[in-house]
Amino acid sequence: MTTADRRRIVGERIAALRAEAGLSLSELARQAGIGKGSLSEIESGQRNPTLDTLYAVAGPLGVPLTSLLGETSGTEGSGEYLHAQILHVEHHSDGATTEVFWLRVLPGGIRTSPAHGPGVVEHVHVVAGNLRAGRVGDEADASQGDSLQWISDVPHTYRTDAGAEAVLTIHSPGRNSPPRRAPRG
Repeated sequence: MTTADRRRIVGERIAALRAEAGLSLSELARQAGIGKGSLSEIESGQRNPTLDTLYAVAGPLGVPLTSLLGETSGTEGSGEYLHAQILHVEHHSDGATTEVFWLRVLPGGIRTSPAHGPGVVEHVHVVAGNLRAGRVGDEADASQGDSLQWISDVPHTYRTDAGAEAVLTIHSPGRNSPPRRAPRG
């Protein structure tokens, strides 16, 4: 599949989910914090969206990232300091979705992820290197073999000084599941 084919398919998925949600192009762009022209170009397959843009669009649509990228193992998405590759997607009988990604966090910057839907849980297990990640203002450090977990209904960050590789699991509850709350410190 060519890059142009992938762009077109992602754009078609976004447009279909936007229509299903009853959102205008302008309203989705406003809620995602991106330009209406940019969203139009993404939907028409003329622009290649970054991972950050896809997360920003997935939030207001109330869908996991793989609803936009597709669920094929090996599909990749990148941002400035983060590269993710889909390993597996599981749909549960209660409507929940669990996505598993291989994550490479590049050194030298902070990758800020926008808030995901209510009750979405991220769990990252560091395989190599060191990582600082979590909800903005509540980040924690993890070294090789360590894991971190948080409710990602607020912006959250990933950063490393020397690079890190990790397995990231994102669990999105079904639409009728009660939302999980962030643990109290």
